[in-house]
Amino acid sequence: MGDYRKLRVWKDAVDFAVACYEATSRFPSAERFGLTSQMRRSAASIAANLAEGSGRKSDREFARFTRIAGGSANETETFLILAGRLGYLPDETAAQLCAAIGSIKRQLAGLERTLR
Repeated sequence: MGDYRKLRVWKDAVDFAVACYEATSRFPSAERFGLTSQMRRSAASIAANLAEGSGRKSDREFARFTRIAGGSANETETFLILAGRLGYLPDETAAQLCAAIGSIKRQLAGLERTLR
């Protein structure tokens, strides 16, 4: 596929993961091994799966990793909603992160269609 670092969706996913790390740094310390850890791992997994998939030998394999990245995006979105409902995220931050993950999910769907 080429250099995954040139994919806009990968760049956006890395930026999103950084934003999630920053947002979760303000979560209660009791969540350090719970929601904080889960949200960070799932957010980082989006870009990581794109990187891994791009190194595979076929577009079909890359498409599979793109779907896995989509699953991680859905998982992260769920954690965002949960964090917002628990009051761990300011409304503005939650809205920005939800908008970003929505864009990433659309890009992932487009990339998967291209690879099929």
